[in-house]
Amino acid sequence: MVQSLRSVLGLALDVSFLGGPQPQRGVGVVAPFDFALDRELWRWVPDEVSLHLTRTPFVPVEVSLDLARLVSEHETLHDAVQALAAVAPEVVAYACTSGSFVGGVAGERAMCAAMSQAGEIPSLTTSGALLEALREIGARRIAVVTPYTRSVTDSLEEYLAEGGMTVTGRAYLGLTRHIWKVPYRDVVDMARQAVVGATDALFISCTNLPTYDVIPQLEAELRMPVLSANQVTMWAALRAIGAEAVGPYQALMDPLARSGPAGMSVSPMSRPLPVTDPVVESVIEAVEAVEAAVDEPEAALAGAASPGLDGDPADGLDPGFGTGLGEGPYLDDSGGPSPV
Repeated sequence: MVQSLRSVLGLALDVSFLGGPQPQRGVGVVAPFDFALDRELWRWVPDEVSLHLTRTPFVPVEVSLDLARLVSEHETLHDAVQALAAVAPEVVAYACTSGSFVGGVAGERAMCAAMSQAGEIPSLTTSGALLEALREIGARRIAVVTPYTRSVTDSLEEYLAEGGMTVTGRAYLGLTRHIWKVPYRDVVDMARQAVVGATDALFISCTNLPTYDVIPQLEAELRMPVLSANQVTMWAALRAIGAEAVGPYQALMDPLARSGPAGMSVSPMSRPLPVTDPVVESVIEAVEAVEAAVDEPEAALAGAASPGLDGDPADGLDPGFGTGLGEGPYLDDSGGPSPV
């Protein structure tokens, strides 16, 4: 009787711990100092995995090739990875597209080696993850969308060429700051302009450009896989630790859609049905309305921005630093106007 009671009490004690804190797997992320989309990164992460983010030191430089080089210096990455090593992640991802493609394929590999050595942890970068993802879906002809200036966009195209990819079309905004404030509608407009001719997939560059909700809608409209910088970063990082990224109706996450453009025409049970432009527009409007209601900075994009220190109600920016806003979307040299 006593032994039986002890067994029951022991079982109750064991069960009581089931709902307590459980150890989580971890992914470390090094982001540039101006990264503003922590919340978006988490959307690709399953419940059993935790993200640990750190940022590179601030430098007073606008988005450019110079900034890309500064935030990807090996010494900077070394310090960031060592800080992350304190919480023992299983992998470290450098979440910056331009910072990881500015040195070409060799530069990206050297960055991975430097990070791995700094923390004795497997490491990867956004641009390396991009090439891995393109090979995974069997894509070689790529349309490119970026918020960057022309020179930074050119550097991305050169990196893709080194990786065996061909850029079939591109569109860019010419921004030098506040990239995270770009609304989904601008991303959709650029995508429609960039996809021309025979194209296997679309890539939306920059980890500071919001993309999560717009990916399924663009795939449905364009009938091709759509990859984004944050998406491929989290996909590769989670894959490295044997976990799967969460991305409903995103071709990269769906094995049935990974065979390239042909995969987009599989059973409607596994892919979103083709939709007309008005439907895509209505979905984008709904997403923007929700985000405007819960996120004050995004509400500012819809026209509710408070006047900047320079008194201009249109930008909400400080004086003397420039708006950083381009006149895009710019097309490639053969398809439209170029920035001045």
